[in-house]
Amino acid sequence: EGALLLNALIWGGTFVIVKSALTDSSPMMFVAVRFTIATLILLPFAYKSFSGVNKRSLIDGFNLGILLFLGFVFQTVGLKYTTATKSAFITGTFVVFIPIFQTIIEKRFPSRANIAGILFVILGIIFLSSKGESVFDIFYEIGASFNFGDFLTLLCAVFYALYIVYLDIISHRNEFKYLTFSQIAVTAVLGYVASFTFSALELESIQFHLTDNLLLALAYTSILATVITLLLQTKYQKEVTPTRAGLIFSLEPIFAAVFAYIILTEMLSYLGIIGCIFIFTGVLISELLTKD
Repeated sequence: EGALLLNALIWGGTFVIVKSALTDSSPMMFVAVRFTIATLILLPFAYKSFSGVNKRSLIDGFNLGILLFLGFVFQTVGLKYTTATKSAFITGTFVVFIPIFQTIIEKRFPSRANIAGILFVILGIIFLSSKGESVFDIFYEIGASFNFGDFLTLLCAVFYALYIVYLDIISHRNEFKYLTFSQIAVTAVLGYVASFTFSALELESIQFHLTDNLLLALAYTSILATVITLLLQTKYQKEVTPTRAGLIFSLEPIFAAVFAYIILTEMLSYLGIIGCIFIFTGVLISELLTKD
């Protein structure tokens, strides 16, 4: 669980960094290059695990890579068309989808403590996302202008929830280094395919200006937020239920707020502070009252 908490911390820093990087790179190309770098970094450490690969392992790695790709692409492209506040709120709804998919796919029902924790987390996300005087501001903002970017971000939440549940199923039967490498490599390849396809269809022009800002973003996201986090998640998520993992990952917006304060000097409102308390309380409820 400590490893998953570290992941939430690292991912919390990616939001500000990726948003800034999209001024120098198109979303699809950023995803492709990010995961290409991660693939090359991981290859020397993972190649020995290829010896035990069979047909089922190949299918598992490919399917996991597709889910990972869809989650990252929908979030990255969505960031270009929606506000940071709306994106953070909508992405956070993955914690609701996880127990739904866990129940349907794995026939495993979340505990009462998990459900209570989810309710606290959702309430916390609402408070954290409301920057005005009212806690309902985020609903007014989304309701007044639900756009293409918001829809893509919602798809991100759905696919990331599916990714977490699917990883729970296949991580028990695959070597974690192989599984990490395969999903990263698949995401990189699909990133290039999508980038050039979208360019040919004139849906997105390919842009990639290698500035200092983009180099920093690629270094952080490829090494820390891809190689390190996916190794940890692939190896350790199987120790907890998908729903519980989702609750731990829900701490990400709190860490994102901390990074926003450090990098952008953005101050949390009193509603945001209350939201952080609710999220933290939800995770604590799940941790202290759930018996694995």
